[in-house]
Amino acid sequence: MQLKSMTLLCVCIFSSGITQQLLPSRPVATYSIVAMDKTTGQLGVAVQSHWFSVGFLVPWAKAGVGAVATQSFVKVDYGPEGLKLMESGMTATEVLRILTSQDDGEDLRQVGMIDFNGNVAVHTGKRCIKHAGHVTGDNYSVQANMMANGTVPKAMANAFENSKGDLADRMMAALEAAETEGGDIRGKQSAAMLIVSGDPTGVVWKDTKLSLRIEDHSTPLVELKRLIRIHRAYQHANMGDHYMETEEIEKALLEYTKAEQYYPENAELPYWSAIALVNGNRLDDALPIFESVFQRNPNLKEMTPRLIKSGLLKDDKEILRKIMEQ
Repeated sequence: MQLKSMTLLCVCIFSSGITQQLLPSRPVATYSIVAMDKTTGQLGVAVQSHWFSVGFLVPWAKAGVGAVATQSFVKVDYGPEGLKLMESGMTATEVLRILTSQDDGEDLRQVGMIDFNGNVAVHTGKRCIKHAGHVTGDNYSVQANMMANGTVPKAMANAFENSKGDLADRMMAALEAAETEGGDIRGKQSAAMLIVSGDPTGVVWKDTKLSLRIEDHSTPLVELKRLIRIHRAYQHANMGDHYMETEEIEKALLEYTKAEQYYPENAELPYWSAIALVNGNRLDDALPIFESVFQRNPNLKEMTPRLIKSGLLKDDKEILRKIMEQ
């Protein structure tokens, strides 16, 4: 009976969110960046740490509102509470000032914030473990604690400012620069990146443009970069599916081709290019692709006839015969 009571207590604690209040008992040594893309208005957070599932704790963002990275002896509340206050109309600076003033443990916290206007605020508590520091710039803040070298934040800032590409590319460059500079003195374990739209709809899943978490990995940044590439492949694949539904075959083919370029090791992506070619009356161009795809993944050959009933492949017995001969 006592064991059952303890089990129920643990469930209640986890469900109520009190578990998060207990998390700051150890430092989440971390380097992170919060940033905004001036062109698109997208807001993002990216982080790497020698801590399991850092993406569960550190990164917070809401489209049209702001982004937060809360780390060191993590007080998770800085994330959701910070976004709530920014959404009420406060700047990142005002929000961080209020939250730190209400936090008895503020000298152990490290927090970076940016609001949708590009205002940046950052706090590195005086008791954060050496090396700890931050650098702010135009529409971004980088912050790090328990680093092997005190030069990590500056290296991150330089990489972000001088890199090209979209927000994901530039934040990734900042993370890689931190690791090159020495990174977390204990090593590496997990990473995450979160990007939200600059054109908010109010629907969370639509406004989330990228959300990737590497929970536990020997080279989390390498894996994060790989998943960003695959994420882009499936963005194009999903758009290809949309054009297939609207029977805009040439547009679908273009999107599937882009998807394949991002993720060539996946046989399914060229498969959909071949399907689009068939539906665009270009069977001869599609057949060599089917041959290659079926060699790499025979299950796709078995699946092909099933597409007819769903309207994804022409209902033509002769066309199907030629495809299945590949």
